This record gives sequence, structure tokens and C-alpha cells, in this order.
Amino acid sequence: MTLEPKQTSFSACPHDCPSTCALDVQIDDAGRVKRLSGAKDNSYTAGVICAKVARYADRLYHPDRLKKPLIRVGAKGEGRFEEISWDAALDLIADKFLAAEAEFGAQSVWPYHYAGTMGLVQRDSIHRFRHAKGYSRQFDSFCTNMAWTGYVAGTGLLAGPDPREMALSDQIVIWGTNPVATQVNVVTHVTTARKTRGARLIVVDVYRTQTMKQADLGLVIRPGTDAALACAIMHVLFRDDLADRAYLEKFTDCPAELEEHLQTRTPQWAADITGLSVAEIEEAARLIGSVKKTYFRLGYGFTRSRNGAVAMHAAASIGAITGCWKEEGGGVFHNNGAIYKLNKAMIEARELMDEPTRELDQSLVGRILTGDNTALLGGPPVKAMLIQNTNPVSVAPEQELVKQGFAREDLCTVVHEQFMTETAKMADIVLPATQFLEHDDIYKGGGQQHLLLGPKVVEPENGPKENLFVLNELAKRVHAKDHPGFHMDARQHIDWMLQNSGYGTLADFEKNRWIDLQPDFATSHFLKGFGHADGKFHFKPDWGRSTAPNKPSNGVALGPWSEMPALPDQWDAIEAADARHPFRLVTAPAHSFLNSTFNETDASKKKEKRPEAWLRSEEADALGIADGDLVKMGNDRGVVTLHARHYGELSPGTVISEGIWPNDAFVDGKGINTLTGADQVAPYGGAAFHDTAVWIRKA
Repeated sequence: MTLEPKQTSFSACPHDCPSTCALDVQIDDAGRVKRLSGAKDNSYTAGVICAKVARYADRLYHPDRLKKPLIRVGAKGEGRFEEISWDAALDLIADKFLAAEAEFGAQSVWPYHYAGTMGLVQRDSIHRFRHAKGYSRQFDSFCTNMAWTGYVAGTGLLAGPDPREMALSDQIVIWGTNPVATQVNVVTHVTTARKTRGARLIVVDVYRTQTMKQADLGLVIRPGTDAALACAIMHVLFRDDLADRAYLEKFTDCPAELEEHLQTRTPQWAADITGLSVAEIEEAARLIGSVKKTYFRLGYGFTRSRNGAVAMHAAASIGAITGCWKEEGGGVFHNNGAIYKLNKAMIEARELMDEPTRELDQSLVGRILTGDNTALLGGPPVKAMLIQNTNPVSVAPEQELVKQGFAREDLCTVVHEQFMTETAKMADIVLPATQFLEHDDIYKGGGQQHLLLGPKVVEPENGPKENLFVLNELAKRVHAKDHPGFHMDARQHIDWMLQNSGYGTLADFEKNRWIDLQPDFATSHFLKGFGHADGKFHFKPDWGRSTAPNKPSNGVALGPWSEMPALPDQWDAIEAADARHPFRLVTAPAHSFLNSTFNETDASKKKEKRPEAWLRSEEADALGIADGDLVKMGNDRGVVTLHARHYGELSPGTVISEGIWPNDAFVDGKGINTLTGADQVAPYGGAAFHDTAVWIRKA
């Protein structure tokens, strides 16, 4: 569909951020995007978006953007490519995929994707392609598994109180997330509560983030010790008669057993573990116990540890003791994923799926591509890949293995991308991709409650093609099973999904721009009962068999799940510091990047400056490391070289490296995920990106 020039239009942010902002798009007289702004009439976005998305025109019209299909002519990773036509590229890809299938079976082809776009059509149509051929499936384990599993272990459902209720709170607890950098709309609603209600802000994190700098009470704890803090807070709530015993009796599974269990989880016990003082823990507990309208906003960052699911469950349990769920402006929120009851049958074509087809763990891509039989689930080697919406050579753990795997000459790698990423440089064929303003899609807000339309706003330059085009064209060429979804454009997919989900038509949606799907107050606050069959909040999950939104398809628990504590507790499953590796590394998000997106734009790079390792000044001094010195940081997985920064507001023994920077931004070309591990986290997998023991020395 060719677009008529407009001065303004609308869209929705496609990126992997819980805010999923509703956007207004300004277009100049030449039909080019000028600037993006937050939609003022969307009650969650409320006119505010992050600076990096406001500057999106810099990315859309970046001179380094990929424009034509490319074929490799040099060694893998050398970066030498020549232009090739779209038809020739697609024909060659099909030949390579069919050859791999003929020799090793269909499961030797692995379509690999993730969250570079959160659009339901452009992101998830890759499943229709894989199911129609019997290609290897993918277990999505990067970001959410520990967080979702821990939250739902308590609530029984991935949903919660309306995020807009933060503006009605008397106290907001932000735990394990830095919304100033990663979810700007949380700050909008918190600011409203502080201005109109005098609300208090409490922030828990492992360093003094920009969000914590705005807090009334900031608690800087050691990485991986969140459950200890949560247990000590609950201990005080019971001890000081700040628990809502009527609520506990009606809505929770075993309050008496929990109270008994927490008798020894004192503030002193937690202080020794977390690095906080007893006074800080006592104050936090008193404030939480005495303010009924307390809204807990639980993030993802603190769950990206080997004990992450336990940490999330413990933090979520606090609200069940205070009974804050009963209050408007109170409760515990993490993600609203369960409220979107969408029929994606036409997009995903799950009826074509062959159930025995293996499901490869995306976090284990390095092990898979280097022939680890366990990671391959006993199946054939991966001989061909189509990669969309992700950059594993930068963002996947165990980067040295990942690089070795992608360097294989017998691996055919096809990367559909917007820029020449580290992964694209390792490809045999690179296909240029559209950006979100150049194609149609639809988005759901994980951190809010709107289903949002993102229509095509401007025409792409001649060259880039949307994901849907590539998948449908390849399906024809590799003789995939036919399915109606392969004959539909994005608008038809959106219209079909809306109508078959009971949400009207695309024509209706275009008039309204979004749909507010927040359930009523009693449902959102679980006042009709929690999501478990007994209607209770579960302090005692059945780990390994518990309800969870994203389990391996065979239902088998992963990691040391049988060792998980029966009740909320500190679980020492983390990669602990030791004499050889005395520091714990946390790879937190940078303010101006989003995963590896935006690290190609000049404004973002200028603001972030360079890759750094932040250390406490006294710890750096003890190692003879001055502020700005070049240092090496490493463990048994590898070594990276970057600059040190003295930063006083960290927990002891902690190193922060904000990113993700491109690998070639590091002095030796090795990115931060050289150091992170990929072992599967209990109980249902995930990558422990913020749970890494390292040593540091002056370079």
C-alpha cells in the first residue's frame, strides 16, 4: 500500500521495553519523519517518551543503514560483502536450507529470533515458517523466565493492579529496575503521586541508579541478595503486628507456616547478607507496613540471577502480608501479559507443528553451534539459520563460544537486519530490514494495559523489506506446507487476529489507535481470588511443577530446581565471589541504549561515551586502579578490556558495566557477554546475565 503524504500520524514503540509507548509522529513536507513524541491522550504514555525514541529519525535515516541484500565474499567476520538482488538472495537461501534438510533433516535449520521488534505480526510470523517446515523450534529464555516464573508462583497469573494506579499511591516501591533509563512512564506516574499526594518513593537496587537518586529511601544491596531483604522485611511485619492477618487468612495458603519460617530471618541476618544496615532494613519494613496504599513495581533486573525466580517470589510475597492488594493505588505489579487474550493462530500456525520437533534454548546458542550434544538435545547439528530481530554475537551469553559457532564455514547464516551488527558481519547473506515506521504491526504493552496499533507511516527506501515478506517468500521457495497466513499481508493478519479475538476490526482500531484491556479493580487486585485453583496467593510454590507462563514445551524443570526453598528464603545458588573472582558483575542497561539497539546512533554513543567498569573507589584504590585507567576483567569464560570508573555508591564487591556496547567498542573487540554464563536457571531456564563472578586488574 502506497501512502499519501501526511503532516502527522501515529504509531507505537516496537522495542523490548515494558512501556510500549503510544506515539505521535511528525512528518515534514518531504514526507520524512521529523520527530516522535508521546501521545498525550494515551492515559499510560501521558505524552512522555524516552529521549532515544524521540530522536528516532536519527536511526531511520542513518547513513550506515542497510539498503541492499549482500552476499559474503571474504572470510567470515571479515565484513566483505557484495550486493546481490533480492530474488537471487532468496533463491540462494532456499537452496542452502533445502541442502541442509536433505543431508541432515529439517531440524538442522534453526530460525532464530527475539525481541528487536515486539510487533506480533513481524516478530512472531517466524513461527509459522518454522512449523510449516518442521525446522527446529526455539525456547525463548533470554529475559523473562525467572521474573515471570517467580511472580506467577505467588499470584497464579501474570497480571496485577493497573499501572496507572501508581499515581494514586501514597508509597511506591521500585525494586530491581531503573525506570528513569528503561521505563520512563513509570516515572511519570510516580511523579504525579509525589506531587499530588506527597507519596514516598523507596528504591531497591545494587547501585545508586538515576531512579534511586530521586528516592526518599534508597537501599543498595549486594547482587543476588534480594530475597534476604524481602524475608527480613516480612519478619518485621509479623514481629511488629504490621501484617494484615484477616487478609492472610482469606487470601494466602500458609501464613502461619511462613511466620514460623521467618522467625530466624531477622534484620541482622539480612544485613550480613545484603550489606545493608539493620536500621535501613527496619526503616523499610516500618514504612511498608504502615502505609496501606503501597504499590510495588517489581522489575526484571534483580531476577537475572541463578536465584532470580526465588527473589521475585519473595519480593512479591511482601504485599500479601500487608494486604496492600486491597487498596486502590496498592498491590504488586510486574507484567500484564495475561490480560491480552489474542488469537494468533493465523500468525503462528501452530497446527502445522510436529510435536516431536526439538526446542533449542536460545541462551545456549554458543554451545549449540559448537556441537554440544546436550544443548542439541541429541539431534542433528545446526547447519543453517535465519536470524531476525536479534544480535546473538553481541547479546548472547558465553560470547567466545557464540563467535566460534558463527565462524563455522559449514554453517549457512542468513541475517535480516537494519544495520551491520556483529551478527550480520558473521553472515553469509545479509538482508536489509524495514524499521517499525515502514511497516504495519500491532503491539501489546507488558508494563501497561493497552493493545496498540503501529501502522505504516512512511515508505521505506527501495531495498529494505519487512519480516513478513522474507518469511512468505522463503516459504514458497523451500516448499513449506501451505497455510492461509502465507498469503496475507500484515494488515490482513492484524484484522484477522482482532476479529478472532473479539476486539472488532482493523477499521475500528485505526479510528481508536489502541484498546484499554485493563480488567476491573476487583479482578486486577485479585479480590475475587488469585490465579491458582484454590484462589490463594502461594507462599509455598510447587517449584518444578508450578504454574509459569513460559516453560520448556516438554514441561521438564531445568537447573537445580529440586534445591529451591519451599518458602521465601535467600537461596545461595548464585555465582558467588571467591578468592580468584572477588567481584560480582552486573551488566545493567545504559540510559541511551536498549539492549544492542541505538548503539549505532551518534547521539546515544556520545551520551554513553565508552564501555566502563564501575568500582567503589576504595576497592579500586586497593587494586592500584585510578579513575579512567584501562583494566582487564575476566573469569574462566574469557577476558574483556575496558576503562575503570570510580563510583562510590555501589554495594561492596560489585562491578557495574552499563551497556550493551558493540563488541568492537571494547579495546580488544570482546564484548561484555564474553564473561556471562549460559547454564539454565531453575526452575524453567533463563540466562543469568547479572550473576557473574569476575576478577579485575589494571591493564
